Amino acid sequence: MIRVTVFADSRQHYTGIRMLGHAGLADDPQDGQELVCAAVSALTFNMANSVEHFTEDSFEVEEEETSGSFLFRFTSDAGSESQLLMNSLVFGLQNIEEEYGEPYIKILFEEV
Repeated sequence: MIRVTVFADSRQHYTGIRMLGHAGLADDPQDGQELVCAAVSALTFNMANSVEHFTEDSFEVEEEETSGSFLFRFTSDAGSESQLLMNSLVFGLQNIEEEYGEPYIKILFEEV
């Protein structure tokens, strides 16, 4: 299962996201798990690459392929463009969670 934690500040502005796991590691492999993993990866990397290429906001990324660990966090206040990109990512992930749910993906929100 992919466990997603979305970090937001007290103003409900997204400050980062952490993912851990692979949809493909379910105990009972089922149709769709590769699709879920690919979709989550595509959305996530597109957001990070878009923040880098289309904004001036600073951030840091840590990733580890084997465990499926990915951490993205802004190192300063994110501008409106970055917030839009994060909103789009979260919206896409929520759609995947609604469509496939467990055992593939679970999203939690945490105030930081």
